Amino acid sequence: MHIAFLTPEYPHAQLNRSGGLGTSIKNLASSLVQAGERVTVFVYSQAEDRVFEDQRIKIHSIAKRKYSFAGWYLHRKFLQRYINKFILLENIDIVEAPDWTGITALMRFKCPLVIRLHGTDAYFCHLEQRKQKTKNRWFEHQALKNADHILAVSAFTAKLTKQIFGLEKEIGVIPNSINVEAFQPAEVLPEEGRILYFGTIIRKKGVLELTQICNLVFTAHKEAKLILVGTDVIDIFTGRSTQELFLEALKPEFHKQVEFMGVLPYTEVQHQLAKASVVVLPSFAEALPMTWIEAMAMEKALVTSDIGWANEVMIDGETGYTVNPKEHQQFADSIQELLENSNLRSSMGKKARAHVKLKFATAVVVEQNLAFYKTVINE
Repeated sequence: MHIAFLTPEYPHAQLNRSGGLGTSIKNLASSLVQAGERVTVFVYSQAEDRVFEDQRIKIHSIAKRKYSFAGWYLHRKFLQRYINKFILLENIDIVEAPDWTGITALMRFKCPLVIRLHGTDAYFCHLEQRKQKTKNRWFEHQALKNADHILAVSAFTAKLTKQIFGLEKEIGVIPNSINVEAFQPAEVLPEEGRILYFGTIIRKKGVLELTQICNLVFTAHKEAKLILVGTDVIDIFTGRSTQELFLEALKPEFHKQVEFMGVLPYTEVQHQLAKASVVVLPSFAEALPMTWIEAMAMEKALVTSDIGWANEVMIDGETGYTVNPKEHQQFADSIQELLENSNLRSSMGKKARAHVKLKFATAVVVEQNLAFYKTVINE
């Protein structure tokens, strides 16, 4: 088979910065190549046009075009023509695209189109209880309506997306995967009292809830320290830096116990994971978070949110704790219990990695994807 991915991001030094979506696509693409399949990745809205190969994956960097009028339409038609050319030239069997802002609305490909739900704009607006732009909703609805098949990375995302858009199509569920050999328990000993958050510094990830949680944790644990790794984002409701809002809500005497490290290289993020005693991820809005799976694969005990998708990733009380981020005292108590009990952290960490190997390991998930793609082609 020859599988192509259309995406706005992909982790590579020659491309723009990438997040969890790009990581999940790269994990899948790499596993498909290892299984003997051909893979092409079309990465749009980049700095320049170029085609290159990376680890036997053919990558098309497609520069962002400027249009004086109707760019939303002309951009999509340009991508359609570009991709259809290679569908015919290189016998591509399937094109897979993400759901975000409905990039494939108005496109028609010369092979089946699969949309994988990582979380539409409508989905995240619903979870965050904020209004969505009308044009984004229309594009997403059109893209989903016209797709030949739809997959979701979690059952929760599939169910909620069907409700939001009133879809009648069946939506399959195949989770994101992770290379468990690349994310292994480190030989570095964790530092006592070191708490790690990694991901975008943004309200929807529960970062502002961490201020109240940390006020409670730091009161009981004077030696505890919170490390935050990720990009600071302008808060959607106040128009201010989320980092500034965090520090304002944190008691001044605890400022010295918090460190914002900004964006770090992937290898350094793993080093920070290795040094952490506890990982905290109190997100309000996810589809199936790569950060959770990566931390679990490294045998870290987590305290996460308990919303929607959480029970598809975590096992409360075994791989860590799942708690409503607004329940500040309960969340703080869970962190404190793990800080004070290294044996419990170790036990939960080992169960977390075992759970990831069973459910999210590349070798397991790639078989599910291969079976799905073959069904699509056979139809």
